[in-house]
Formats: sequence, structure tokens, C-alpha cells
Amino acid sequence: MNDPILSRIDSPADVKRLNKEELPLLCRELRDVMIETTSKNGGHLASSLGVVELTVALHRIFDSPKDKIVWDVGHQSYAHKLLTGRREQFHTLRQKDGLSGFPKPKESVHDAFVTGHSSTSISAASGMARAKTLKNDPHSTIAVIGDGAFTSGMAYEAINNAARSGDRLIVILNDNKMSISKNESNLAKYLSNIRSTPGYFKMKDDVQAFCQKIPLVGKPLESSLVKMKSAAKTILYGSNFFEDMGFRYLGPVNGHDLDQLCAVLSRAKALGGPVFLHVETQKGKGYSFAEKNPGEFHGTSGFDIRTGKSKSKAGALSFSEVFGRHLTELAKRDEKICAITAAMKYGTGLNFFSKAFKQAGRFFDVGIAEPHAVTFAAGLAAEGMTPVFAVYSSFLQRCYDQVLHDCSIEKQHIVLAIDRAGIVGADGETHNGLFDVAMLLNIPGIVLYSPATFQELRWAMEQALYREDGVCGVRYPRGGQDADLAALTKAQDWQLLGESRKKLIVTYGRISAEAAKAAKELGASVLKLTRIFPIHVDAFALMKEAERILFVEEGIQTGGLGQYVGAKLLEEGYKGQYKLRGVDNCFVPQATPAEATALCRLDSASLIQDYKDYFY
Repeated sequence: MNDPILSRIDSPADVKRLNKEELPLLCRELRDVMIETTSKNGGHLASSLGVVELTVALHRIFDSPKDKIVWDVGHQSYAHKLLTGRREQFHTLRQKDGLSGFPKPKESVHDAFVTGHSSTSISAASGMARAKTLKNDPHSTIAVIGDGAFTSGMAYEAINNAARSGDRLIVILNDNKMSISKNESNLAKYLSNIRSTPGYFKMKDDVQAFCQKIPLVGKPLESSLVKMKSAAKTILYGSNFFEDMGFRYLGPVNGHDLDQLCAVLSRAKALGGPVFLHVETQKGKGYSFAEKNPGEFHGTSGFDIRTGKSKSKAGALSFSEVFGRHLTELAKRDEKICAITAAMKYGTGLNFFSKAFKQAGRFFDVGIAEPHAVTFAAGLAAEGMTPVFAVYSSFLQRCYDQVLHDCSIEKQHIVLAIDRAGIVGADGETHNGLFDVAMLLNIPGIVLYSPATFQELRWAMEQALYREDGVCGVRYPRGGQDADLAALTKAQDWQLLGESRKKLIVTYGRISAEAAKAAKELGASVLKLTRIFPIHVDAFALMKEAERILFVEEGIQTGGLGQYVGAKLLEEGYKGQYKLRGVDNCFVPQATPAEATALCRLDSASLIQDYKDYFY
């Protein structure tokens, strides 16, 4: 592509050298490159398109990396990557050994903090700002946080503490009226109220400027008008939460007007102390298909630029869709079933449930507030409802104490529908669902299912809802099922695939397909678990009889099922040999699922070789 302006940008310093008239063209070129790259590689397009002008203005006014910019969530950072020396590598975005789809300090000094999960920016930035104060460093720290991420309690914990410091902290709220699904919270209504009453802020600026021009009496007069200012705020819109918390509030500002952005950022920089800047943007700005359907282009696979149509197989079923449709059908017969999402209605397949039961009050989108979702579910359960919280495995990590303390002690019957369990691919370290089994196994009374096929998923959901008590997790992978495995398996607690009882590969979930291929080559059998914990007594008895066992799991090895069962076997006097194969003490980098599976030596070829190395 011909990018005459962008081709001259190798660092933020180059952005400062541009003529003012060149900036709109630079923004257009940034969008073109992002659209071109994500059409091939997939990625988080709509959110990055919405902050192009803001990103250009930030690098125009501030001096990265001396001034620190923390992006929240990091999928807003594509333009930032292009302006900070990574233009030539941008075509490798989200590919193996390529650029990360999120900020990554190991990748660039301009990436201040890793932010693959939501709502951490203000806490991290306030810590950085305090450190700068302690070191007498006059540079600023900027947190750019979306209105969706601002629905998390952690953001408010940070706001509550940050303004006390007086540090050079600037919080920029990227208000695009969406998170991943459409914002429906009271916060969204509050921001809308502020957007609809900008008159107060103009009045405030005019009065302040007028007072400062009056010799001698200007400052006393300005001070005496503080009470009048508060009264004016109350008349116009009630109150401003951010000013009440101790921030200087600026905005709302048009996030696509470079002149306004540069002016207000310069002012925020000059103020010195904690500043809250409210910027309005359009998610998907500059690409008509993303503007019309920002949810679809929030996280997208490859697509045709001319039509906006996905290149994925049309009509291909996913575990998320199967889960969502089946839960909806079950709920039609059971009025106690409720469904909860943390701003991931479409990603988790709960859009079907929402459509059917939102008016009935049985669907809840709590925003990006996973810990609240779990304890909210416990409250529903305490009053006799049957709540199902659909959540990505990597986001469930935020909820350990809530599952342990609020749900498990009193055996509240909630169902955790754990989506994206296992390797997810291009989103990399921050999004792989490798820790849920190890995290949950140690909680007393927990029950876990790990279906490998659509039929098993439907069965497991029914077991979780009607057979089990207390906290029950049903974990399933991203994408579709393996057709060969689906033809071999039945929906039941466990199944032995093969004739041998002496040589076993014990496994669960999607990786069972690779284990089955390896077992066929080795003359071994696969003991495939669907109810992985507690393990059925008959399945455990089979393991005790085996001479050689290879435990294979698509999750972290330390604290995983293999370690747990191996220890139990030894307690029972097991005399055979067993080995573990899981993700061993590492984070799995971005790659396709197949590449990452091979990297972790979980593919069939690696399992065959490891089995031979271990036992022969």
C-alpha cells in the first residue's frame, strides 16, 4: 500500500515533526493499514479504529517512553504500535513470533504495561505516577480506558485512591458507548447525561478565565465562586463524580477532532495533578462495516474488505453457540434458570438466551465485573434460582475468592460455563485458558466437566444443572468439535477408547482427539474423562490396573488433574509407571491453535514420541 506519511514515521518524534495539515492523512493511512492487516490476520479492529486521532494526539503532545501510556484494554493499541517503530512488522500482528495484539513491554519500550485483561490501567498508571513523583521525574503517566472497562470495580478502586496523591496522572475515558456488547449500565446512562450537558464546563472555563484577568481581587473572587460553581453543577446535571473524587475534569471532547484533542491534552499536561479527560469516539470509525456493526468487528477473524464478510466457514457451529442455544431450550422448561454475562453476550453465545428471556428478567449483563457476577450468582442461588455464569476461562481467573468464599462454603448451586478453555491461539498469553482446572481443583466440593464434543456439552450442562450440587464448572474450548472424535464418543462420565487396559493415555476435553490418534499408533487405549472431578470410581479402578499411564491435559501441569490423580494412585499403592504431559511452567505465546499445541508437545506426533521416550 502507498502510505506516504506513515512511511516516514519510525518513532513518536516523527509524529511531532509533521505539519498540522498532514495529520488527517496520517490518520487515514493508519486506518487503511489496520483494516488491511486484520482482514488477513484477524484482530480487534473496531476499538483500534476508534482511537486513531486520540493516539496521534497523544504522541503529538507527550513524549513516549518518558511519558507512559497505559492502554486499557490493550486491543486499542494498534495505531500506537504503528507509530512507535513497529510499522514494518505490523503485518505479523497476532502471528507466531510476530507482534502481539496487546501492549507488551518486552516488544517495545513504548508499551508501558501488559494489558490483555480489562480495567487494570488506572491502578498500574497511578503506581507509575507515584514512582515518578518519588524519583522527581516530571513526566506524565496516562491511562486510556474504555467505557466498557470502566464498569469494573477495579477501576473505581483505583479512582478512589489515585486522586489523593497529587501525582501527574491523566485518566482518559474513551467513551464509545460500547464495551464488547452494548453498554446498558447506569454508568452508561451517567456518561450520557454528562455528554448531554456540556454547558457547565464551558461556563466553568469562562468564569475561571474572567476571574483570573481581574487584578488583585481575581483570586479571592474565584475562591468565593466555588460554592456557586457547585450549585451550578447541581442545577445542570446533579454532580460530577470524577471531580467529587478529586480529579480535574475536562470534556467531553470530540475524539475525532485533532485540534480539540491536542489542545485539551496540552491543558491536561499543564495542570500537573490528577486529571480526568472524557473523550467521545466512534467505535469502528473509518470503516463503514465496523461503524454499523462494531460488536462484530470488536474481535474479528479474517474478512473481505470490500464486503465486510467473514472468511470463516459459514454456518460452522462452535461450542459457544451450542451452549447458548441448549441453555435457552433448557430455560424454556425451567423457570429457575438464569444466565449471567460480563459484557460478553455474543462471545459466550448468550445472545440467544438474552433474546428469549431479557424481558422476563432472567438475563443479566453485569458489565466487565466478573467477581461481582459470581457473588451475584451466589445470591440468586441462595434464593432458589439456578444461575449460569458464562465466562472465558482467562477471565474466570479474577474470581477465585468469590468461587471459594461466596459460593463453595455454603454449597450454593451455581454453574460456571467456562468458555475458551485451553489454547485459544492468536490472543496469546493473556487469553489462553490454561489455569482453570488447576485453580478450581483445590476448592472443596467443586465439580468439573470437560466435554470434548457438542453432544457431551449438552449432556454436561444437564448434569451440572440437575445432577450436581454446589459449584459446578463446565469447561469447553473455542471453536468447533473434532468430527472423528465425535463419532467415537458417547455422552457419559468416562469412556475407554481402545482394547488395552495396560497402556493408557488419560485425558479430557478437546486434546482427546490428539490423544486418540497417538493411542492408535501406540496400541494403547484412551481413558477419556468428561466428568473430570471427582473422578468416577470405575475410571480410577481402571487406572490402578494399568501398567503405564500418560496423563495428557491442555492446561497447566502444576496443580493439574494429572498431578492430583498421580498422587492418589501412589497413595493407593500403585506399582506401575505414570508420566505427565501438560503445559509445563510457562505461558503459551500467540500462535495458531495447531502451532501452540505442537509447541506444548500436545500434538499426536509429540505424544507418540514422548510415550516411547518415557516407557521404552
